[in-house]
Amino acid sequence: MARIIHVEADERVGAMVRRVLGEAGHMVEVIDHGMLAFDTIAFRKPDLVILDQAPRGAQGLDILRALRRLPALGRTPILMLSARGGAAAEAMDTGASGYLVKPFTPDALAQRVRDMLHGDVRA
Repeated sequence: MARIIHVEADERVGAMVRRVLGEAGHMVEVIDHGMLAFDTIAFRKPDLVILDQAPRGAQGLDILRALRRLPALGRTPILMLSARGGAAAEAMDTGASGYLVKPFTPDALAQRVRDMLHGDVRA
């Protein structure tokens, strides 16, 4: 079981991620505001972060950059989610461990998370 923090403004996406990953045995906390995300993630040090590209109140890439500067989270896998498929290269260059384009299937999400938690961080 992994501790996962998901930063997501869309309640439907957050609920789906919580349900799918909860059924896989993980503890998932959804944060709906980007300004709260950094402090929460830095304090709780989850096993995996799922970060929307455009959460409310912040930019996902800014949060990603800030998280990658923290030594305690430098190796934590971070999966970026976005409706913009063309932004994958920028996210990966900024330090994302993986990228998933919205909309995605529950199976695709579960597989990507499984891969990332087992060390395939560039999934």
